[in-house]
Amino acid sequence: MNEKLDFKSSLLIGSLLFGLFFGAGNLIFPVHMGQLAGMNTLPATIGFLITGVGLPVLGVIGSALSRSESLYDMAKPINKSYSILFTCALYLTIGPLFAIPRTATVAFEVGLADFIGDEFLQIGLFIFSLIFFIMTLYFSLRPGRILDWVGKYLTPTFLVLLSILIIATFINPMGEVGQFAPQEKYAARPLFTGLIEGYHTMDALASLAFAIVIIANIEKLGVHDPKRKAIETLKSGIVCLIGMGVIYASLAYMGATSLGSVGIGANGGVILSMVGAHYFGFAGQILLAIIVFVACLKTAIGLITSCSQIFREMFPHSISYNKYAVVFTLLSFIIANFGLNTIIQLSLPVLMFLYPLAITLIILSLLSPFIHQQKDVYRWTTGLTIIAALFDFINALPNSIKENVIIAKIINFAGLYLPGFDYGFGWIVPAMIGFIIGLFFWKVREKYLN
Repeated sequence: MNEKLDFKSSLLIGSLLFGLFFGAGNLIFPVHMGQLAGMNTLPATIGFLITGVGLPVLGVIGSALSRSESLYDMAKPINKSYSILFTCALYLTIGPLFAIPRTATVAFEVGLADFIGDEFLQIGLFIFSLIFFIMTLYFSLRPGRILDWVGKYLTPTFLVLLSILIIATFINPMGEVGQFAPQEKYAARPLFTGLIEGYHTMDALASLAFAIVIIANIEKLGVHDPKRKAIETLKSGIVCLIGMGVIYASLAYMGATSLGSVGIGANGGVILSMVGAHYFGFAGQILLAIIVFVACLKTAIGLITSCSQIFREMFPHSISYNKYAVVFTLLSFIIANFGLNTIIQLSLPVLMFLYPLAITLIILSLLSPFIHQQKDVYRWTTGLTIIAALFDFINALPNSIKENVIIAKIINFAGLYLPGFDYGFGWIVPAMIGFIIGLFFWKVREKYLN
C-alpha cells in the first residue's frame, strides 16, 4: 500500500508525540543535569537525548512494526504471565509509584517551596499535595472537556513561557558553561551518566504504554500497512525529536550557566524556580508556578485515567475503574509526601531494572519483520537481560543498603564478570548472548521440524 502522510499530518502526529512525552516533570532533570555536568554538559546532553528522546520514538516505531495493539501484546511472545507482570510493573512505575507523585512534588517545588520556611516544608507539601490530588481525582472520575481545554490553551501557554525563559538564558546568560567543573560521575563519564539520567524521564517506558494512541491516530489518517505506519511514525518522530531535543539541550545549558548567578539547587524544580525569579522576579515566578501546576495536574489526571483503564481491561472481573482511580490517587498522595528528592532516589533502582527490559523489547520489536516475533529469540534475550538487570537494580540501591556484606559481594561479582556494569549497562552483553542463543535454537528447531 502506498498511503503516506502529508507534511501537515506528519506535523500533527509529531505534535501529539511531543504532547504525550513532554510533561512538566521532564523539565527538572536536564536542568539539574546541567548543574552537575558543568563543562561536560555537551556529552551529558547527548547521552540524555539518546535515552530521553531517541528511545521513546523507537518504542512507538517498534510497536507499529510488531503490529501490537498494546504493551501486553508486544511482550506476549515472551510469555503470557511475563507480559501481564511487565505491563503491571511498567504502568505502576509511570503511574502511582513514581511519575504521578512526582507531578505534585514538581509543582510544589516550582510554585511554593521558595515561599515556605524549612520548618514548614513538610506540612506545606502535605496540604498542597492533598489539594492537588483531590482535584486530580475529581477530574479523573469525571473525564470531560477539562483535559481538552488544558491541552488546547494552557499547555501552549506553558511552552510560550518556557520559551521566553530559555531565550532569556541565551540572551543574558547567568554564567559560562566552561567555567564550572563537573561533579560526581559527570567528571569521569558524562556521556554514560547522561544516558542513565535520561531514564528518569520514563518516556521510553511510556512509549510502550501509549504507542497505541499514536498508531491509532496514524490509522485514522489513512495509513494501515505496518511498515508504512512505522515509516510515518519515524517521519513524525523527527518533529518530536527536534522539539524535545532543542528544549532538553536548552534546559541543560540553563542549568550549567545558572551556577554563575543562582547557586546550586537540590533538584531541578528548585533550580527552575530560582532561574525564573532571577530573570522575571516575583511576578514571573508566580506565573511560572501557575502554569507548571496546571501542566502537572493535567499529566496526573491523564496518568490516573490511563492506569485505571489498563488495570480494568487486564482484570475485568476485579474492581471498577472508579475504585482503581481512588486507590491509585491515594497511593500517589502518600508517596508524594516523601518529597521530590526521595522519589527520584527510590525510582532509580526500579528504572535500572525496567529500562533494560524495555530497551530489549523495543529492539526485538524493531527486528520483528526479520525474526517474526519468534519465541526462542524473545525468551532467551529477555531471560538473560532480567538476570543482568537484577544486578543493576542492586547496584542502584541506596548506599546504606549496599554496605551490607552480601550485597557488596554481589556487586563485586557483577563488576568482575559483567562488562559495562560500572557504567550502568551490565545487561548489554548478556542480552546479546541471549539473542544469539535464541537465534540458534530457532534455526535448529526450524531445520529439524521442516
